[in-house]
Amino acid sequence: MVKLRTYVYIDSLQPQLAEYIASVSQGFHPVPGNSCLWIEVSPGMAIHRYTDIALKATRVNLAQQVVERAFGSMVIHHRDQSDVREAGNVLLSSFEAEHLEGRQNCKVTWSEIITGMTSDHTVLINRQDRRGSMMLPGQSMFILETEPAGYIVYAANQAEKAANITIIDVKAIGAYGRLTLSGSEADVAEAAAAAMRAVQHPSDPAGDENW
Repeated sequence: MVKLRTYVYIDSLQPQLAEYIASVSQGFHPVPGNSCLWIEVSPGMAIHRYTDIALKATRVNLAQQVVERAFGSMVIHHRDQSDVREAGNVLLSSFEAEHLEGRQNCKVTWSEIITGMTSDHTVLINRQDRRGSMMLPGQSMFILETEPAGYIVYAANQAEKAANITIIDVKAIGAYGRLTLSGSEADVAEAAAAAMRAVQHPSDPAGDENW
């Protein structure tokens, strides 16, 4: 039996997140403003079935597919929101569901804001835990961990929409998702609030955010 872990629709990828996904994916790179659908299932091999369904039914492009033993995920996107929404509808039908009662709820396993980061701390983060931009000493940092992992992408997008922050890292593969971002104390607080709202009310893949 296939379990739907994450199913998140993003209406418009924000610039930093779009470039981040492009830098770590091996498929067709998204650009800022594209709509995006992030799907995660268990067991991992089942993701091939849903990737095939979405690509054959619509014009969406495949940005990323990760197949692990326990979990599998894919990222599809397109400039035209209607194609991504249609892919969501087709995939829902393949799950024999009209709504997402079966989608696993998001659990926040850790969240914290740390202000006035020291240079020793930021150097280690920049060297070890960074795929995005660098964190600077004196900035504030927000860290968020979720289960399942895929919800962290929606949190990152909504945080970038809400405030002038810098995305340091977005880990959305595996058992847990992790987001690290930085900025001024006020901007980080605003972004953190938006990220928390996002994971508490994930988007509807049919196209209505905060459903």
